[in-house]
Amino acid sequence: MSYVEDPGPGYGSLPPRAAFASDAASLSLSGTWRFRLSPTADFERDGFDDSAWDELPVPSMWQLHGYGKPAYTNVHYPFPVDPPHVPSDNPTGDHRRRFDLPAAWPAGPAVLRFDGIDSCARIWLNGVELGVTKGSRLPSEFEVGPLLRPRDNVLAVRVHQWSAGSYLEDQDMWWLSGIFRDVTLLARPAGGIEDYWLRADYDHTTGLGTVRVETDADVLLDIPELGVSAHPAGLALEVPVEPWSAESPRLYDGTLSTMAERVPVRIGFRTVTIDDGQLKVNGRRLLLRGVNRHEHHPRTGRAVPRDVALADVLLMKRHNVNAVRTSHYPPDPAFLELCDEYGLWVIDECDLETHGFGPLEWRGNPSAEPTWADAYLDRMRRTVERDKNRPSVILWSLGNESHTGPNLKRMAEWTRHRDPTRPVHYEGDHECSYVDVHSRMYATHAEVESIGLRSDPNERRRDLPFLLCEYGHAMGNGPGGLLEYRELFERYPNCQGGFVWEWLDHGLAAGDHFAYGGDFGEPIHDGNFVIDGLVFPDRTPSPGLVEYAKIIEPVRIEADADAIRVSNHYDVVSTAHLTFTWVLEDEGIAVAEGVLDVPTVQSGQSVSVPFPRLPATGGESWLTVSASLTSPSSWAPGGHVVGWGQLPVSPARVTERPARRGPVFRTAGRLLLGIGEFEPATGRLTTLGGHPVQGPRLDVWRATTDNDRAESAEGWREAGLYRLQHRVITVDADGDDLVVRTRVAPPALASGLLADYTWTSLGDRLQLRVEITPDGLEGTLPRLGLTMAVPGALGTAEWFGAGPGEAYPDSRQAARIGRFSRSVDGLQTPYVFPQENGNRADARWLRLTDAEGTGLHVEGDPVFDFTARRWTSADLEAARHTPDLVAGELVHLTLDVAQHGLGSASCGPGVLPRYRLVAQKTEFTLRFGVAN
Repeated sequence: MSYVEDPGPGYGSLPPRAAFASDAASLSLSGTWRFRLSPTADFERDGFDDSAWDELPVPSMWQLHGYGKPAYTNVHYPFPVDPPHVPSDNPTGDHRRRFDLPAAWPAGPAVLRFDGIDSCARIWLNGVELGVTKGSRLPSEFEVGPLLRPRDNVLAVRVHQWSAGSYLEDQDMWWLSGIFRDVTLLARPAGGIEDYWLRADYDHTTGLGTVRVETDADVLLDIPELGVSAHPAGLALEVPVEPWSAESPRLYDGTLSTMAERVPVRIGFRTVTIDDGQLKVNGRRLLLRGVNRHEHHPRTGRAVPRDVALADVLLMKRHNVNAVRTSHYPPDPAFLELCDEYGLWVIDECDLETHGFGPLEWRGNPSAEPTWADAYLDRMRRTVERDKNRPSVILWSLGNESHTGPNLKRMAEWTRHRDPTRPVHYEGDHECSYVDVHSRMYATHAEVESIGLRSDPNERRRDLPFLLCEYGHAMGNGPGGLLEYRELFERYPNCQGGFVWEWLDHGLAAGDHFAYGGDFGEPIHDGNFVIDGLVFPDRTPSPGLVEYAKIIEPVRIEADADAIRVSNHYDVVSTAHLTFTWVLEDEGIAVAEGVLDVPTVQSGQSVSVPFPRLPATGGESWLTVSASLTSPSSWAPGGHVVGWGQLPVSPARVTERPARRGPVFRTAGRLLLGIGEFEPATGRLTTLGGHPVQGPRLDVWRATTDNDRAESAEGWREAGLYRLQHRVITVDADGDDLVVRTRVAPPALASGLLADYTWTSLGDRLQLRVEITPDGLEGTLPRLGLTMAVPGALGTAEWFGAGPGEAYPDSRQAARIGRFSRSVDGLQTPYVFPQENGNRADARWLRLTDAEGTGLHVEGDPVFDFTARRWTSADLEAARHTPDLVAGELVHLTLDVAQHGLGSASCGPGVLPRYRLVAQKTEFTLRFGVAN
């Protein structure tokens, strides 16, 4: 078993080569295998009886089939840090597969290919050892031709959960084991194509593409669409072409052939350069609007089917994402083929992370230890050789969070020598001594601006393009502050965007909810830090993705004096493929629509066009202009909206307020004012137009978000904001007004808030003016407003304001002004870890009604925020999974004048100062009535 703890890359495998398919015979060995967990002596023997073993699908991760349990850590290794040693209690999965060769299988050489095994495997065929492979997310191939027989071949694979390679694979993910990618037997005909590198460059000054094939075989290239026929490999050929880009992923179908084998190829012509401190493709500066993508599925773990990978790509494209960093390992090859086809810029990252040495001050870190040098270089070679023909790959990344050291420098030097056509990325080289781009994680807005101003004293860093390889941590409700990052990327040419962390929540299906770290009894885990994506585990877009899509939209539509300004923020293409439509809404109801005549706008340019002829409206009206696909694309149907803007047309009508109609009545122990009844002792509203209610009264607490808990929640708790108590000072009838004066404060502390409620009857409505004054309370507040409870039958919400989704001060670009309707249940955002959610902003009015359409009406003066849910904020704060939230008999309604921002402090900057809710004197007015 010494091979398990050998820091080397394994043995017996063939040199790495490109991933490709051909017309040579092949046989998929994926499917049902025999499986047994824990070592079994001599199981690799040809005649071993495995009939008593279980069955397991391959590809799969065995913990997700009941063999052991998943475990999640972000940084720490779940075993003693004693490199290269691992625990003797090392779960080991023995796999066996019997197979027959197809009748027409050719004699001669053959290769057995494994695309991914976690973490170390020893392999036998028909009783003969082939070798050992490490590098879980990288392919290994073994020559097996002489060992094959027509029938009853036996493939035996022993997979160890822990190995020396585990020290290089600490990548903030579930620790899962098994043969999780395809296993394939490939015939290799004599005179076939063992490997190739198809170089396809593009000269943007001439419009010519240069294609050249590097291979050891006597290969001919055909590209029928370009009139290329039987062109010899090794000779460069110049032809006029359309270039490949993420926005216009033009691929030319071709064939590489010898007398023995034909390989279909898809060729994308493009050239990557760094000029004037900017990353460019085909001579154009890129702005990377990207995401980090782990491979994950809630039921199959890292065994991600191609159709799920396709769903990811389509969802990215439909939300304006143009780039992917393959964090933190090369993905299944099928994913990169999809990036080529549909168009995404890719940073292809090596299977490397040693983050667990960080808490040990990087003592013993393999990046600096000579005994690990071969393993480092082997992983980089396998990454580059496998993916070198992918036009979508524009940068190579050495890995992630492995500090620095000579092994990483050697990887960079080898990569640059092997492939000088793509720059090298690695965030951990903080001095940028061996990389080609300056990369940072979670830099603040101020730091990004400093980099944009080129004020860095390090001359090498100052002259490189800058990328945020991770930013905008999308954990729970958030991130906030993305708009300000975009503004910096557009202001400073050397700041070329970044990659939000991350694409997907890594929840694992667990009955009626998704599990995260600690749910499987792990002694060491990092909780819900693995739930940090823009889409939920089932691939449902979160509000964060909807917000990101709006912020990075490639076409921006804004007001420009007395015109409409249309700006093209694509990197390459014009707006010729788009149709611009408009709709005019009066008080949220569409009253006119049409097509806007917008001339074609080139990349980086803007035009102003006149407003369409609009009919007169009687109330607050807005013009919404949308840019949508004229025709279907490969990734979205015709009519799909890629950008929109909303412009005010006329303000809300000014209506004469009804005269006050009082007075306050005290009769038979009751306190009455207009359509409301109040508790005589406390002045709290108990009935409104015949509907029982509780409240409203001052409330400043919200169930903390993941970002709150990392920045503000501790201070809020220390200030006692989650357990305020209310003291009624006076309940007085002041003329026609009912005035309730209170002090709201936490136990054990002297600070609090003074809250005065002034109620006035306006006939069929009650007006409430609230005056709030801090009384020794300083700092920020989670929110500021009122909480009340209404009957649970009022289960439908309709409002005129911002929507349709949730919005917060620093995450509200995706909200537009309109009239919307949702069920109370539909207002909730089911974050995997429950937290504050569902806030609707800038409501002019809100109706909560029952099945018959009757209920309550709330009107702002001018606007308010609201949430409506069937549980309290305390219930939401206490919940750890969505089933913990049990609907009660009431609807709990919050009506707010302000909310604290979101930020992304769970791993990044906190709330920007302009979005912090600071305790200060505040006054706001609401009106309450009955909805009929």
